[in-house]
Amino acid sequence: MKIQSNNFKELGLIPTPSSIKKLDLNFPFAKTIDIEFDKKDDSLKKIVTYFTNKFSKFGLRRHQEDEKNEYLNIYIKINDSLAMDEEAYNLDIGQDGIQLISSDYKGLFYGVQTLLQILEIHALKDCSTMQGLEIKDHPRFKWRGLMLDVGRHMMPLDFIKSCIDIISSHKMNIFHWHLTEDQGWRIPIKKFPKLKSTAAFRKETLIGHYNDKPHKFDGSKYGGFYEIEEIKEVIEYAKERYITIIPEIEMPGHATAAISAYPELSCTGGPHSPETVWGIHKEVFCAGNEETFQFLEEVLKEVSEIFPGPYIHIGGDECPKERWSKCKKCQKRINSEGLKNEDELQSYFIKRIEKVLIKYNKRLIGWDEILEGGLAPNAIVHSWRGMDGGIEAANEGHEVIMSPTTNVYLDYYQLEDNDKEPLAIGGYLPLSKVYEFEPIPDKIDSDKRHLILGGQANLWTEYVQTTKKAEYMLLPRLYALSEVVWSPKDKKDYTDFVTRLGFHLQRSAQKKLNYSKNFE
Repeated sequence: MKIQSNNFKELGLIPTPSSIKKLDLNFPFAKTIDIEFDKKDDSLKKIVTYFTNKFSKFGLRRHQEDEKNEYLNIYIKINDSLAMDEEAYNLDIGQDGIQLISSDYKGLFYGVQTLLQILEIHALKDCSTMQGLEIKDHPRFKWRGLMLDVGRHMMPLDFIKSCIDIISSHKMNIFHWHLTEDQGWRIPIKKFPKLKSTAAFRKETLIGHYNDKPHKFDGSKYGGFYEIEEIKEVIEYAKERYITIIPEIEMPGHATAAISAYPELSCTGGPHSPETVWGIHKEVFCAGNEETFQFLEEVLKEVSEIFPGPYIHIGGDECPKERWSKCKKCQKRINSEGLKNEDELQSYFIKRIEKVLIKYNKRLIGWDEILEGGLAPNAIVHSWRGMDGGIEAANEGHEVIMSPTTNVYLDYYQLEDNDKEPLAIGGYLPLSKVYEFEPIPDKIDSDKRHLILGGQANLWTEYVQTTKKAEYMLLPRLYALSEVVWSPKDKKDYTDFVTRLGFHLQRSAQKKLNYSKNFE
């Protein structure tokens, strides 16, 4: 027996729209859809094609001209005279049809995501009617991101695309691709072929937790890299879903893999090999060696040519300074540049890299350690060690992305009873904790709060070896974050979110997304 849809909470919309109004009307729901749009507009045509491909997967189809059966009328159009944000949209669902309007293609794309969720739950529940709705929606933050680490464990291309699908369908717009680590380098650089042959592979991988001693290893060579054409394929895939990809090339620390291939870039000259255990390692790029900066400029030049987005993340985190303190070249650099200590040497390093990125029309992003010794003038600070780094940077006039471990590190356990979960790095991050995340702390001056660009979840993969386990760690916590960074602060209600999540997970199950089990 078909049921009626008369409660918009049952639609399971995540993230919740800025404004949603239930109208006093119901009208027949049909599984055949007619879409009216400007067919001369290629960008609009791509959005409609995307829309059609998505809804066809849950039993809906396009109406054919000679058909006489009932169908839903959907009107999708650009109105650039509207005074609205480029990511905003209006969605009206009534008996005369469904109208989706925005001033920009981004807004239309996000409106399509809302409409897809509505149509899918109606199809899933086999509803006979639709509830009339008026939705006016726009994002709270411009930066709504997910970081995936492929340096520790490399994820296949299909999974990268799946992540992009998940975040785009929840109105997130940033995919931060962590491509280099102590344990592996995943992007080819034409001028430095050893990054493929040497830096991309480690001889074996730690078994069990880092804290378990003595360490045990699997004895199997591990690694790989993405071909340039594969990377470009992902970039194009993301572009069609209005996702900006941010590549991360780690420096000056987390660089053991790179200096294994080119040991002359280290303080000691090697030999080195890609790390087989996790944690912080003492081998770093030599800051006193001009060859280091020549190497990194060439790397960043090629990366800039591959990735069209405006940002490159350079890491900057967890750089031990032991090697620098004992390195004659680094000490000579400190003296010649009039620096006080190794912290200021790190600042010198980051500032030089920023100048390189400016040359290639890119903006530097770094983890909050780039504050040490003095911040590069135009850098964006990515605050992960709590909120303090972000607060300091914003109050000094710098833009900030908030990613505190306490709320958005998805490599942490989801259950307090760790024995019931697959092995993780540690920590406890339940769904509720993600949902309570507030990217703008009270300690930021009122006139500086606009400098908080938004928030981002991070999935580090030391203990995430498979795509199924990655899905388990991401979901449903990523759904909670999508609402944090999109929806108005005063619309957040965890009890309400959990109610909507129940219906939302039904859709996730239909897509065979692993949000609860089967992590091997």
